[in-house]
Amino acid sequence: MIYTVTFNPSLDYYLKVNNLKLGAVNRSTAEWLTVGGKGINVSRQLKNLGDDSVAMGFVAGFTGQEIRNEIEILGLGHDLLEVGGRSRINVKVKSTTETDVNATGADVTAADVKKLANELRKKLKGGDYVIISGNAPSGLGEEIYADLIYGLSPAENVNFVVDACGKLLTETLKYKPFLIKPNLFELCEIFGLPNSVNTKIIAEYARKLQKQGARNVIVSMGSEGAVMITETKQAMYVRAARGQLVNSVGAGDCMVAGFVHEYVKTQNYFKSLNFATASGSACAFTAGIPTKEQIDYVESLML
Repeated sequence: MIYTVTFNPSLDYYLKVNNLKLGAVNRSTAEWLTVGGKGINVSRQLKNLGDDSVAMGFVAGFTGQEIRNEIEILGLGHDLLEVGGRSRINVKVKSTTETDVNATGADVTAADVKKLANELRKKLKGGDYVIISGNAPSGLGEEIYADLIYGLSPAENVNFVVDACGKLLTETLKYKPFLIKPNLFELCEIFGLPNSVNTKIIAEYARKLQKQGARNVIVSMGSEGAVMITETKQAMYVRAARGQLVNSVGAGDCMVAGFVHEYVKTQNYFKSLNFATASGSACAFTAGIPTKEQIDYVESLML
């Protein structure tokens, strides 16, 4: 089974505004509401690929109940814990540029994280995947994802995937996650690098993360593709397909889902990286989470 963990899920309220003007009254030409949060996006993509998953994490208040409702409408398995406060509503403005305002979210405590670990530990079996994605709510330390993984011990033969930034990511490396997926900006931030580095340098620093404990490292580079260093000591680069950017939200999440989907099926790193890159690109080229057919089409452009 695949479990996705989202500490801070959201309702994402999208507004399409022609020529947004700051400091003025603007009127939208369209609006829509979706459930958000990186782990939930991973679960949505997995479902489109035919894989079952269980979305876990925290919700609160009337917005939390609406998140549950939206998840159930999507047909996703879930086991979300109720906490204090109120789940967040993020505002996404689509105009000549994209403008996002992300709210703070629910009140999650260390005790809530321990409860989540207890619930998840009851479910885990050897060979399962646990995908931990996104930022943690304010008030929790930067080691909280590492604490969650530690709290799941002794989860033998469980594959942990971590898609987070900064110390939220690096603190987990001592527990040897199966896969981590920093993007280029996050990699440069960790090591204090300029953003204009080539694939050789990216691979060099991905190996440094591997030496710190990660079994496999993917560095996503948006429209430039992805670099991967595998636990079998292979270095890979996949170039992304070219296309028009429609929506950047969720592309990294779709990449993670695409990799896990293909790796579970084939146990082949290159095929999995290629499919993952196609999945991320397909998300960027569409208005939402892409279908399997859309991903297959984008992958055909990469061959």
